Amino acid sequence: MPDHAPAPGGDDPLGLHGVVPPTVTAFHEDETLDVETTAAHARFVVDGGAHGVFPLGTNGEFALLTGDERRRVVEAVVDEIDGDVPVIAGVGTPSTHETVQHAEHAESVGADGIVAVTPYYYPIDHDAAVTHYQRVADAVDLPLYVYHIPSKTGNTLSLDTVAELATIENLAGIKDSSKDVPWLGQAIDANPNLTFLSGSDSLLFPGLEIGCTGMVSAVANVFPSLAVDLYDAYDAGDEERARDLQSQVYDVRDALKRGGAYMSGVKTALRIRGFDAGPLRDPLRLKSDAEAAALEADLDYLGLL
Repeated sequence: MPDHAPAPGGDDPLGLHGVVPPTVTAFHEDETLDVETTAAHARFVVDGGAHGVFPLGTNGEFALLTGDERRRVVEAVVDEIDGDVPVIAGVGTPSTHETVQHAEHAESVGADGIVAVTPYYYPIDHDAAVTHYQRVADAVDLPLYVYHIPSKTGNTLSLDTVAELATIENLAGIKDSSKDVPWLGQAIDANPNLTFLSGSDSLLFPGLEIGCTGMVSAVANVFPSLAVDLYDAYDAGDEERARDLQSQVYDVRDALKRGGAYMSGVKTALRIRGFDAGPLRDPLRLKSDAEAAALEADLDYLGLL
């Protein structure tokens, strides 16, 4: 459990804290699922010090996978990690019915918790959001974490909605990728029994400062020790070093985002590091050879290679 860093919420039986990378889904060159390398990436971040793993988040390209592929990813990661750290599996879809099915499967194969992104494509109101999460929570005995990323889903949870979600018995926390710091600060303040995880690499140190217990970091998919060192420094009370490491994370984040989507940078950087997770699934793409060379030069300049 943390020393100086914020403690997990009392409603979180897993006590999630620290670095929980949103692990990648690996593909063969023909874009078919590579479950062995997907599991190996989860092991890679755990060996780098990660405190948990989150398969089938945005970096896991969950929206581009079939239902069967999603189930195979969860099974492979759970089998690989085998209790070393918590595995919180992404189960969210636009449909409550299908989200419940994924949640039940995750529980049946031994996941430690589930993460459900807010339903997307269709707009939902307060009552729809509460009903959705209540049904998912009722279907399983696992701790449930809400994934709030309104820029991708089109659905923002109000603070009143969060307060009502907090009354759901096995709702354990929120992974927030809104980048809305005032919203996040107020949500943390009003719901001390929930665990909050910052979902942006721009807010690893600031998230800890306002009460997040941990971080879902894409940078940690490539350089897990960098994010872990930041968290450990903060937890040891060395906020100056944690702030300096956040500055380095900003530099890495900028390098990964340059010339294309963030996820493209993550998988390209992994390949540069010698961990080949294959391509992204169309319509996403890896960086071009020129872009990859520029990224490698950036990472070398930053002393990370």
